[in-house]
Amino acid sequence: MPSTFLRRAAVTAAVLAGPVGWVTAAAWGLPTALGAHRRRLRPVVAGSPHFSDGTFHNTLPTPALAPANTRDGLLRQWHEERHVGLPGGPIPLARPELPAEAAELAVTWFGHASALLEIDGRRVLVDPVWGYRVSPSPVFGPTRLHEPPLPVEDLPAVDAVLISHDHYDHLDLPTVRALLATQTAPFVVPLGIGEHLRKWKVPEERIVELDWDGTHDVAGLTLTCTEARHFSGRYLHRNTTLWASWAIAGPRHRVYFGGDTGYTPAFAAIGAQHGPFDLTLLPIGAYNDAWHAIHMDPEEAVRAHGDLGGRVLLPIHWATFNLAFHPWAEPVQRLLAAARRRSVTVVVPQPGERIDVLAPPPVRDWWTAVGSAAESGQDVGASGVGTSVLARTLTRLTALLPGA
Repeated sequence: MPSTFLRRAAVTAAVLAGPVGWVTAAAWGLPTALGAHRRRLRPVVAGSPHFSDGTFHNTLPTPALAPANTRDGLLRQWHEERHVGLPGGPIPLARPELPAEAAELAVTWFGHASALLEIDGRRVLVDPVWGYRVSPSPVFGPTRLHEPPLPVEDLPAVDAVLISHDHYDHLDLPTVRALLATQTAPFVVPLGIGEHLRKWKVPEERIVELDWDGTHDVAGLTLTCTEARHFSGRYLHRNTTLWASWAIAGPRHRVYFGGDTGYTPAFAAIGAQHGPFDLTLLPIGAYNDAWHAIHMDPEEAVRAHGDLGGRVLLPIHWATFNLAFHPWAEPVQRLLAAARRRSVTVVVPQPGERIDVLAPPPVRDWWTAVGSAAESGQDVGASGVGTSVLARTLTRLTALLPGA
């Protein structure tokens, strides 16, 4: 009898070893990566006029998810069409050629929303994400579609690091840790995100938190936290930290960084108060009918550029992560068509390419040759897309851990 029990126990252990090991790996580091708990955030954010009933709110009513009666269809679409946003081939990279001294006005795009701005001889790094996976877990979640064009350690010294909001594809723990070790610049962030940084051991003197319309001067630049239409959350609880766009003004030039946002009439007000802008960086990807209020489509980005009084438009929030159901190159194709109709000057650098904004180059099509995996008929499988149900289960379990 004992031997039978032991044999059964051994078989059970062998069967469970794989799944249990996988779940353990998936949950590794979750409490830290999730950031600050809402209990820590509440004292910091409660005084904001945009915070009420325990959460931040957009100026306009803004649903972050599809209505409950359409979610089953959205999950089915995620299962059946998640491969559509993958590229059909390797994404070409440019090796950044960064001068010893920052220029009057230039920008290096590293992919997605990460970029290095050069404004009036100063440098500002925006939404830096060098991590392999935009997720709290090392096992599940969207993975990079191309390598970082430059090691984060090779970045020149910057004067400020700007963050738009706390989603994993904009606020990346491994990158924050690398910048903590290799840079001395302050992290200038929307209200509440400082608590994430404090949990990650960023020194207090390197954290600047601002509400909408708040400003911070650094190295001769004025950084203004401006309104965006989005949401936040690294946890089960949403909207516990603020989301924002940024206006960066130097003595001679101005840049607008949109981060991640749906279309909003606030763009016109921002343009009137802080513009016109020599350069706008505006999101064009990850659009879908289910979340049209929180992600602009390419045509809306062109409209926003006009509202802001923009001169040159650089599209961001596309190409690097598979976050939606549209073909990989579709955002930039639609953007260029809309820009032609309005005679808007657009630059579309390869990841890693540096652009002189005062002498913008003609658009060079490098994306058509890459194509879409869906169009090429590749068998792409899951391709780094995590399971949302598993993610929710793991974060619920993590919420029960002490110190989370």
